[in-house]
Amino acid sequence: MAFAAGLAMYDPYQKTVDWIARPEEVVPGIRFNDGRVDRLGRFWSGTMVESGSHATGGCLYSVSGNREVRSHFSGVAISNGLCLSPDGALLYFADSPTRTIRVFEMIEPDGSLGKSKVFARTADGSAPDGATIDVDGCMWSAHWGGGCVVRYTPDGRIDRTLQVPTRQPSCVCFAGPDLDVLCVTSACEGLDAEAMRREPHAGDVFFYRTGVQGLREPEYRS
Repeated sequence: MAFAAGLAMYDPYQKTVDWIARPEEVVPGIRFNDGRVDRLGRFWSGTMVESGSHATGGCLYSVSGNREVRSHFSGVAISNGLCLSPDGALLYFADSPTRTIRVFEMIEPDGSLGKSKVFARTADGSAPDGATIDVDGCMWSAHWGGGCVVRYTPDGRIDRTLQVPTRQPSCVCFAGPDLDVLCVTSACEGLDAEAMRREPHAGDVFFYRTGVQGLREPEYRS
């Protein structure tokens, strides 16, 4: 898993942390944020800038089964939206403040990133946050500030927009025995008392039947 300062194996039962790496780029004001395991069992996670003078000091990393840590690119403000196409051939990545989701070719077997292109851009005041892919290869993206989750087709077209009862949905995943329940987390971060009166469900988790199934998340392979 990704802790604020680095990447580690964590045992939730013994509560032990076995550090894998604490990258030198992770300095005060920068921390790890979003993470995802790819279809071949590598763990990906990116960092984000919280404060200080490192406006685009974030990076994207991967951890292979032998614990090799690779930095793939830098110049990131807030890493988000990591997810992969059903066949694992494409990796999606969002830099939230730029309101841009990009898609990269995955080059196997070494797990490097090839060419990228802009997949989608979000509306003003709406930043792409956590995301997931369904069985049809469509992306569900939580739009922080926009109060909605958007489903994009594989070619980047908006297929549907799901309104949620708070402005700050933060991430999505599919759950349930048939993986047909869309779970949407949200945050109350930065909301004052008046905003909380307007959005009493900020910080809640919401569940939706969308008529769509998700994919099982792979496990890290050591």
